[in-house]
Amino acid sequence: MSAERDRQRIDKWLWHARLVRTRGAAAALAGSGHVRVNGARIGAPSRFVRIGDVITVALDRTVRVLKVKGFIERRGPAKACDGLYEEMV
Repeated sequence: MSAERDRQRIDKWLWHARLVRTRGAAAALAGSGHVRVNGARIGAPSRFVRIGDVITVALDRTVRVLKVKGFIERRGPAKACDGLYEEMV
């Protein structure tokens, strides 16, 4: 997938954004009901997200609200994921 594409699977995006350590953990998180996209609970890791979507994730007794700002093709160093999301308060 190139950076120009307008959508990406939620499990892949969560993993690329380094919110979880493995892609399997991202798929489990997305399938567990602890992730919302634009306020709607998702139940499948295959759900696509687009730039501008608001992701709500319940992780480790905290809730993070993130706005999708971009995608990357491969998971790389932490610096590479800086532009993927904007933390919303």
